[in-house]
Amino acid sequence: MNKITLLTWLLGLVLLNGCIVPKKVVYVKDMMPDTAYMAMEMLPLRLQKNDRIQIVVSASAPELAAPFNGGLGSYRVENDGSVSTVVDRTNGGYMIDYNGNIDFPILGTLHVERLTVDEVRELIRSSLISKEYITNPTVKVELLNLRITVMGAAGNQVLNVPEGRITLLEAITQSGGLSNIADPQAVLVIREENGVRKKYVNDIESKSIFDSPTYYLRQNDIVYVEPKMAAMTPREQQTRQYISFGVSMLSLALTLYALLK
Repeated sequence: MNKITLLTWLLGLVLLNGCIVPKKVVYVKDMMPDTAYMAMEMLPLRLQKNDRIQIVVSASAPELAAPFNGGLGSYRVENDGSVSTVVDRTNGGYMIDYNGNIDFPILGTLHVERLTVDEVRELIRSSLISKEYITNPTVKVELLNLRITVMGAAGNQVLNVPEGRITLLEAITQSGGLSNIADPQAVLVIREENGVRKKYVNDIESKSIFDSPTYYLRQNDIVYVEPKMAAMTPREQQTRQYISFGVSMLSLALTLYALLK
């Protein structure tokens, strides 16, 4: 075997081994160290139809707030005769109906679709004051159904986000990370906006991910990571490992043969 033939064999084996062993994904690999990049502002979440929100009203005189906390739990009469609300955190809250409204105790129908949590809080607070129900109320509003669905080559699960904030990279990490067949340049986010579904394509190997409108995820977003190839069965994975090991040993043997000849 002449040297040219031997080198051709070695080059072919190296290329074959490179095809067999999957490459590791490096997130945002084009970011330069010690370089400042502008951070995108996180826009507040806006409420949608079928969202569930929990609303708790408090006042210096708890008995004044009690009628506005219907369905939150039970009432408790303290030793001094005052009334306080025992909040049940497992309660389903208020679901925003098809028209974008909730039915709130005493205040009646409130249109909250497209409002932020802070705007709903101020709407209820100002209504209580203007109607002279409570002079200085405290209103707490929480979004209960911030859920993200992760599918494809990054696991298949639904993530609950009690903190009310999650990024695309955090969702992928919480779902277990990318599999060895994932395409990091084809991370899709399917989002419903104003009754229309849109698909956004993200490349998490690029710093452009931080400028994506889907970097900060919203309620009911679907994250789908496309695979580069069909998923292998355990038997196929084992076969690939054997082939990779065999190619490495053969390459080593040919190298030693060339050196000793």
